Amino acid sequence: MNLSSIIIQTRPEHLDSVLAAVKASPDCEYHIHDEKGRIIVTIEGKDTGEEISKLKNMQTIPHVVSAEMAFAYSEDELETEREKLEKTKDNVPDWLNDPDAKIRDINYGGDLKGKF
Repeated sequence: MNLSSIIIQTRPEHLDSVLAAVKASPDCEYHIHDEKGRIIVTIEGKDTGEEISKLKNMQTIPHVVSAEMAFAYSEDELETEREKLEKTKDNVPDWLNDPDAKIRDINYGGDLKGKF
C-alpha cells in the first residue's frame, strides 16, 4: 500500500468550491486548509500508478491551480529496497564508501512529474 500527501493550491476566491469538491472526492482524505488557498489531503493506492491517477483527478478539479505530491510512502517498495540492501556487502552500496564520490554525481530520480 502507498500513502501520499498532496498540496492543492487554488485562489482564495475559489477556496469554498474547491474545498467542497475535495471533501466530496472518493480519491482523497481532507486534512486542513488555509485562507491563502492551500489545501492538504492524503491519498492511498495499491501502487504508484493508482496514486498518480488519483493525483491527476485532483488536478482536474475546477479552479485548482496546482496539486502536487509533497510526501510519499510505499510499504511494499520500502521492503523491496530493504531486501536489496540486506543482500549488499556490508549493507551499504560500494559507491557510498568511495572517498572520491562527489555529491554532484548523485542522480536523484524521485520526480514523478510527467512519468505516468
